[in-house]
Amino acid sequence: MTTAETIALFEKHVIANYGRSPIVAVRGEGSWLWDADGKRYLDMFPGWGVNGIGHCHPRVVAAVREQVGRLMHVANVPFYIEEQGRLAQLIAERSFGGKTFFCNSGAEGNEAAIKLARRYAADQAAAGAHPIRYKVITAYNSFHGRTLTTVAATAQPKYHAGFYPLPPGFVHVPYDDADVVAKIIDNETAAVMVEPIQGEGGVNVPSPGYLPALRRLCDERGVLLLFDEVQTGVGRTGKWFGHQNWGVEPDIMSLAKALGGGLAIGAMVAKPHVAKSLVPGTHASTFGGNPVACAAGIAAFEAIEQEGLLANAVRIGEQIKTRMKAVAEKVGFIRDVRGLGCMIGVELDRPGADLVKRCMADGLLINCTHDTVLRLLPSMAATEAEIAQGMDILERALSAT
Repeated sequence: MTTAETIALFEKHVIANYGRSPIVAVRGEGSWLWDADGKRYLDMFPGWGVNGIGHCHPRVVAAVREQVGRLMHVANVPFYIEEQGRLAQLIAERSFGGKTFFCNSGAEGNEAAIKLARRYAADQAAAGAHPIRYKVITAYNSFHGRTLTTVAATAQPKYHAGFYPLPPGFVHVPYDDADVVAKIIDNETAAVMVEPIQGEGGVNVPSPGYLPALRRLCDERGVLLLFDEVQTGVGRTGKWFGHQNWGVEPDIMSLAKALGGGLAIGAMVAKPHVAKSLVPGTHASTFGGNPVACAAGIAAFEAIEQEGLLANAVRIGEQIKTRMKAVAEKVGFIRDVRGLGCMIGVELDRPGADLVKRCMADGLLINCTHDTVLRLLPSMAATEAEIAQGMDILERALSAT
């Protein structure tokens, strides 16, 4: 089909809830994406961060092809699924030894995390440890998903408009301010939930003491600490999981995006003593832990480990920050360049949407979030030459502003 024919098909049959550009993506390979008209783009925001090791990584493609010829789907009841167990093991051995519940997206992972936090609090209350607790403290400019519960957890009013009444029980506080959290925690607080680095909120990196302080607070008050690692997890920051940059472990974390190497999968990981509260009948997912998605996730972990992609994420992240800081001195309207590994934000003193369009026209795909922050989530497998080419395009766009 031509580009025009595909767009006409969408206009007739697909709900227009996304702001799309007139581009039909047809093929991806590594850091590159091709449209239906044959134009090639250097993709530095691949799949909204889903393609953490690039488009169609050969290891993932091979694993998926083998798996779909053997077993595509089987129910979680009454069967065990080998690939699900193997992926859970990979996560546990590289994080904090937790147990995993598999689902299909980041929003579902966060839903599961919130449900488990409340269920664990209810079990503790039933055992006489404390009164009923249900409140979850989250941070302004967070983003936890699009379901009603995760929208309520997301402390950005623009995502709340038109969906009231939202589920109760969420308390919003400033990010990177543990003192405020200490004042807000009360006898009804079940958990504190934050992103190690806020993504959609502007690639906000906390001060060094913030996450450790939250860990101490939660330990002192008997409250669970939840990390939303949907964007920061699976190597994005140069560590397997974002919280490892601060030497802090959560009680529960959520994963998605890069977890499946390009396929749809989400997860909620909990310390074993907390995970015990999720007994049969309390939560489930028909497609969660699908053998094909899990096989892709296993291949993604193997690629990251065997190809040295954690170290590469750090290298290219520093390459981007060094280049953008040099550009900042030239153009004068870049306020900040920040991030870890392949998660970089370039904050401007003006809206950045036109810059995204200019880069796209020149063959570079990036994102603008929070109106003024250019967000770059390049593949962890990107080469220094590809990053340099992308920075050349971005510098031209910035210089022309």
